Amino acid sequence: MAPVKAQNEDDEPSTFGKNIDSKGAGTSFTSPGWLTQLNMLWGGKSNVPVANAKPEQIQELLGGALFKALYTWMVESGPIYLLPTGPVSSFLVISDPAAAKHVLRSTDNSQRNIYDKGLVAEVSQFLFGKGFAVAGGEQWKARRRAVGPSLHRAYLEAMLDRVFGASSLFAADKLRKAAADGTPVNMEALFSQLTLDIIGKSVFNYDFNSLTTDSPVIQAVYTALKETEQRATDLLPLWRIPALGWFIPRQRKALEAVELIRKTTNDLIKKCKEMVDEEEMRAASAAAAAGGEYLNEADPSVLRFLIAAREEVDSTQLRDDLLSMLVAGHETTGSALTWTLYLLVNNPEKMAKAQAEVDAVLGDRLAPSLADYGQLRYVMRCVNESMRLYPHPPVLLRRALVEDELPGGFKVPVGQDVMISVYNIHHSPAVWDDPEAFIPERFGPLDGPVPNEQNTDFRYIPFSGGPRKCVGDQFALMEAVVALTVLLRQYDFSMVPNQTIGMTTGATIHTTNGLYMYVKERRGAAAGAATGGKQLAAA
Repeated sequence: MAPVKAQNEDDEPSTFGKNIDSKGAGTSFTSPGWLTQLNMLWGGKSNVPVANAKPEQIQELLGGALFKALYTWMVESGPIYLLPTGPVSSFLVISDPAAAKHVLRSTDNSQRNIYDKGLVAEVSQFLFGKGFAVAGGEQWKARRRAVGPSLHRAYLEAMLDRVFGASSLFAADKLRKAAADGTPVNMEALFSQLTLDIIGKSVFNYDFNSLTTDSPVIQAVYTALKETEQRATDLLPLWRIPALGWFIPRQRKALEAVELIRKTTNDLIKKCKEMVDEEEMRAASAAAAAGGEYLNEADPSVLRFLIAAREEVDSTQLRDDLLSMLVAGHETTGSALTWTLYLLVNNPEKMAKAQAEVDAVLGDRLAPSLADYGQLRYVMRCVNESMRLYPHPPVLLRRALVEDELPGGFKVPVGQDVMISVYNIHHSPAVWDDPEAFIPERFGPLDGPVPNEQNTDFRYIPFSGGPRKCVGDQFALMEAVVALTVLLRQYDFSMVPNQTIGMTTGATIHTTNGLYMYVKERRGAAAGAATGGKQLAAA
C-alpha cells in the first residue's frame, strides 16, 4: 500500500486533497486556559446544577473539541447545567429537547424572540458584519424576508442539474488517477474543495475552481470560523478592543482572513451589478408581484436574484448577507459529507445498502436527476443519521433578553448566555435508543418524511429550529445527497490503516488530521464513465 501523503505529490496539482490547518487562527494566552479555572472563579447562585470541570477532563479541550466535554458534564450533572466561564459569567448548557424547543421558539407578546443570538453575534460580527446569520430583531426579519425567497424551488431544481451534479462529477473525475495509482486521498479536503466550488457557483455564479487550483478562501473561511469559537471562550476578550487586533498574532491572522473573504465577495458583487440591466429588474419585479419565482436562466445564482429583485440595501449589507451563505453553506455541507462517508466506510452493510440504492435508481447514469433525488431515500437517511452523530454546528448559542423559566422549573436570568448542545441531545440515551450507533433506519420507513425538528419534537435539530432555523436546509440536503450519490456510484472507499480520526471544531466538527482513504473504481463504473464525461462536458 502506498504511504499516506499530506497531499497528492504526483502529477495532480498540489492543492488536490490538501490539508486544512486545523488550528485556525491559533491560540493565545487568552484561550483556552480559562477552563482550568472554572471551579475557582464562579461564585454565582442558581437552582441549576453546576458542572464539575476537572483538570484531567480539560486536556481533550485543548484541541478544540469543547462539545465532547459538554457531554461528560451532562452525564455528571444532568441535561441542564451551568458551565462557569469567569467571575460573573457562565453558560447555561441545555441538553434536553423540550428546553431547546422552548429557547428556540419562545416569543413575547409582540412576537419578538425572547432569546437572541447574543454572544455568537458578538464573536462573529468581525466576519459576518450585519449579515442575516447574526443580525437580530427587526433587522434580521427584514434580511430574512429578502434572502429567503432566493432559495425557491425552481432555483433548487436548477442547482441540482447545473451545479450539484456537474461539480460532483468533476470531483469524481479527479479521483480517477488516485484510484488507478492506489494513492490515498484526504476526503475531508476534497469535500471542502467541492462544496466551496458548489457554493461559489450557486450563490455568485463564480467558479473558485478549488479542486484544481489553490484557493486560499478555504483556509481563510476555516481560520475565521475557528476564531469565532475561540472568542466565545476567551477569559480575557482582547478582541473587544479593535485597536489591539493587528498587534496580536491570532487576531491579525483572523482579520487578514476576513479581508480576503470580503474582498472576494465584494469583487463578485461588483461584477454582477455591472451585468444586471433594467429589463431584467422589471422581469424580476413582475414575477414577485405575481407571486411567482424569478430565475435568470443564464445565471440562476442568489446574487443575481437579489440584485435583479432591486434589493434596496447598500453593497456592504449585500456583501454581509451573501458572505453568511458562502461561509456557512460551504463549511457545514463539507463536514456533513466527510462524516457520512466515514460512517459508511466503517459500516460495510450500510454502505452496501446505499450503493445498491444508487445503482438501482441511476442505472447506467452517473448523476441523479430531480426525479432520482426523490428516490434516493436511503442515501438521504444516511446523511440524516450522520448529521445526528456529527451535527453542524454541535452547539447553538443564545442569550436571554428577559427573565425566563425553562421546562422543569430552571430559572434563566436576564442576560444569561445559553448553549444548546445539539451534540448532547443527539447523543443522549434519554433521547435516542443506542445513540452512538450509526442506524440510518432509525427514522422510520424510507417513504416517510425526512426527519426534522418538527416531526421529532426537537430531538433532532441539525438545522436548529424555530424562526431562526437554517434558511438553506433544503439546499444543503440536496447538495449532500447528490454529491454522495455521484461518488458512491463510481467508487468503493476504504480507510488508510493506522489513522486516528480525532475531532476538533471550527463552528463545525472537523477531523484533527484529515480523513485519508483509498479509492477503487467500482466494477461497471468504467463503462459509464464515458456517459459521465458527456454529462460533465454538457454542464
